[in-house]
Amino acid sequence: MLVLTRKLGESIAIDDNIKIVVVQIKGKQVRLGIKAPKETKIHREEVYQAIQDQNTAASQSSPSDLAALNDELKKK
Repeated sequence: MLVLTRKLGESIAIDDNIKIVVVQIKGKQVRLGIKAPKETKIHREEVYQAIQDQNTAASQSSPSDLAALNDELKKK
């Protein structure tokens, strides 16, 4: 892991198209601004983990689970 020290208003560049800027420091919290292309997916770690968990659960569904889901969706 690379650890960097930045002050308010300073930034970090990742490749040619991602920039992370220290926007605000308040107590123990740091606000970061992220400039990246729209197609770049950016999530908080806990949201990213929830997405991964849901994807894993969905990939382990049995065909009968999917058939039941399909039937439920057809009713709506």
